[in-house]
Amino acid sequence: MGVKANRYKNRLLMVCLAMILAFSIIVGALFYWQIIASDRLQRKALGQWTSTSTVSASRGTIYDSTGEALAISGASKTLNVKPKTLSNSGYSPENITTMLVQLLGEKYSFETIFKKVNYVKGKSLGEYTIARHLNNEQIAYIEALNIKGLYLVDDVKRYYPKGSSLIQVLGSVNIDGVGSDGLELKYDKQLRGLTGKLISSTNVSGGQIPGSDQRYIDATNGVNLNLTVDYAMQSFAENIMHRCLTETKAKAVRCIVMDPKTGAIKAMVNLPDYDPNTATSEDIKAYSRNSCVLDTYEPGSTFKIFTMSAALESGAINESSTFHCSGYHIVDGEKIKCWRTVPHGTQSITQALQNSCNPAFMQIGLKIGQKTLYEYLYNFGFNTTTGVDFSADQSGIILAPKYVKNTDLARISFGQSIAVTPLQLLTAACAVINGGTLYQPYFVQSMSDDNGKTLVENKPVAVRQVISEKTSALMRQMLLSVVSEGGGKNAQVEGYKVGGKTGTAQKYRDGVIVQGVHIGSFLGFAPADDPKIAILVTVDEAQMYNDYGSVTAAPYAGEILQKILQYMQIKPTETEKPEQVTVPNVKGLTVEMAVSRLKDAGLLVEINGTGTVSTQTPAANVKVDKNSIVTIKGSEAVDTTVHYGID
Repeated sequence: MGVKANRYKNRLLMVCLAMILAFSIIVGALFYWQIIASDRLQRKALGQWTSTSTVSASRGTIYDSTGEALAISGASKTLNVKPKTLSNSGYSPENITTMLVQLLGEKYSFETIFKKVNYVKGKSLGEYTIARHLNNEQIAYIEALNIKGLYLVDDVKRYYPKGSSLIQVLGSVNIDGVGSDGLELKYDKQLRGLTGKLISSTNVSGGQIPGSDQRYIDATNGVNLNLTVDYAMQSFAENIMHRCLTETKAKAVRCIVMDPKTGAIKAMVNLPDYDPNTATSEDIKAYSRNSCVLDTYEPGSTFKIFTMSAALESGAINESSTFHCSGYHIVDGEKIKCWRTVPHGTQSITQALQNSCNPAFMQIGLKIGQKTLYEYLYNFGFNTTTGVDFSADQSGIILAPKYVKNTDLARISFGQSIAVTPLQLLTAACAVINGGTLYQPYFVQSMSDDNGKTLVENKPVAVRQVISEKTSALMRQMLLSVVSEGGGKNAQVEGYKVGGKTGTAQKYRDGVIVQGVHIGSFLGFAPADDPKIAILVTVDEAQMYNDYGSVTAAPYAGEILQKILQYMQIKPTETEKPEQVTVPNVKGLTVEMAVSRLKDAGLLVEINGTGTVSTQTPAANVKVDKNSIVTIKGSEAVDTTVHYGID
């Protein structure tokens, strides 16, 4: 009996333990499904019971300073598919995929589309996007098919009404409407807005239940950007720079126009460019870079204005200082030549700037000294980013002070052995001419909503005072003389006082100077006594035997300034027209005789070659301003070009 009782007792214990274990499993499962996995299951159930479609927000519009629309969002259609509904449509996934590939083109592969339209129980999602931004023909085709499960939804696409205009500044958006570069990227968060949703109840086939409620969460449109850029000024600059690109056969040309008293960017041109509305991916890859902001180059003689400003402000030189040019200057045993083979001789500081004399500026730079010159260069903003409100910014390249030898200092003083961006150079130049204040350049004037209410307004940002008003006034006067009497003559604008400086910079490939290849530039401003506008034009690798900045860049900068000054309704102050002379015919004469005859006529001369004159520019009998430049080419080529008063 005792053994039997123990056996029953053990069986009862085991049954009780099994029941407890089973109960624990049930309780644990209930806890897991109802507590731990509750949110996931509810989301899954909701996904089966409801259909959610996104409602695209309208991306903010980008306007110029006068209200011209430069980037807008327009209505578009996107093709979506519900594979479960499609499986009951009577069409096979293979047939539908074939039709869509033929409709959409080769960039949509059969495999990619088939995976979306083919319904696989337990694996397919409720909805897929097949293609965005369909054209009118594609939309009409889908509507004509009228296949359940294949449908169009409203979408928004980015358009650029002015085509290629300002495109490297505006940037672009990707297929999802997200900024990829330029201002579209920099201000993407503000422009994009908030996406809305349309939630509706669905049946087992994924279709909307008739009469069921729909929940609509409205999209919030992005804010609008109002730029400092004036589209009229942009158009003037673009049209003239397009002609510059054609006439000089340059690799690339650039132009920046700025308000020197605020840092507001009024125009910016990078050519070649592309039309974003029709561009291929190759076009975008090749031409979307904003070289005015992002690319560095050796500035050449335009940099001399900073050396001169630093020398005057620091007291290293004064207005009565003179410097001698022997055609070269020896620094620590190294002979560094002037750009002109005929020595300039003894010059005042104004003449040194007019003549763009390298030996004079080497002497000036060495007088200032490395420590003081670098202090001013840093204060002018070199070796740091400009702070411009763009998707990226560059700081340029300047040799670290501890590595600077006297030969380096001499070269930096006339614009070699240093690299700057075009925007960095013009921004610093504005500080030279505006009274001495360095301003932060900027593109966006303000942000506003769809009702025109201003949400954010940007004010000019003064970074620091670099030079005094006295030094700035003297520099304006000296730079005026460069255009009226020196190498910048080709930038003169009838009726206006224009100041500026030309430059012809070397180019490097793999760290080696490329012979015969230059970047010509002109940095100018007007009116010279009270600057309202500043400009920088650069011409990269002009295909001309004379590719100096005075010839390739200055004339086009002058044309742009003229258009802008007239547009700004700034009245001419110079009532006397410059004296004009007739260009004599010197073809067939010896170079020596040609130079004598041209100088007697009141003209400056550039000579390329020796022997007899084979070509001359401008042609004979053309009327030009006195002291204009005539370029003559000799029958016998030589390695050097002789200039009389130009750089």
